[in-house]
Amino acid sequence: MQVQEELVRRSKGHISTSGKKRNFSANHVFSQIIFCGECGEIYRRVHWNNRGKKSIVWRCVSRLENTGLACHSRTVQEDMIGLATVDAINKLLGQKDDFLITLKENIETVISETDNNIVSEIDKKLEELQKDLLRLANSKEDYNDIADEIYRLREERHKALAEEAGKKGSKQRLEDMEKFLNEQSTFLEEYDEAYRENNGL
Repeated sequence: MQVQEELVRRSKGHISTSGKKRNFSANHVFSQIIFCGECGEIYRRVHWNNRGKKSIVWRCVSRLENTGLACHSRTVQEDMIGLATVDAINKLLGQKDDFLITLKENIETVISETDNNIVSEIDKKLEELQKDLLRLANSKEDYNDIADEIYRLREERHKALAEEAGKKGSKQRLEDMEKFLNEQSTFLEEYDEAYRENNGL
């Protein structure tokens, strides 16, 4: 179930500040989680060849394509992002007792906001409307209004499922973070991409 929820979350993508939908890219663990502090767009991973020197960098999308947003954010070396990640995690580990309290409160908030009855209520309404639709169709009466309502409810159901999956995914990621903090007894020494993926960080 967790995999399905993550797929739904990723399929929703991200609506950027320019109004363009950015689909999730699984090419790298940092995809769609690094945002520009100046224009709000996402950062994209780029293989750079600067005067014969090859490197991997991250650049704001506004500097790679025409988004209609003026941006002067700098290019960041991927190694620097890894170092910053290690530094941030170590700072978190240094005050994890206080952070765990906040984390548990956030998990409880997500749980309290999750309403599992919405989809079932929509399903009941759809079942009733479909019966009405068949009745009107058999009696050769106009059923356009009911058909429109069925389409509307189906769209509402899809949105409710996506929102519910997003909340469950958020809860899972918070719980993964809590587990990591409880199990981690020492500071990190270097950035390990595989470790980050396995621990949901």
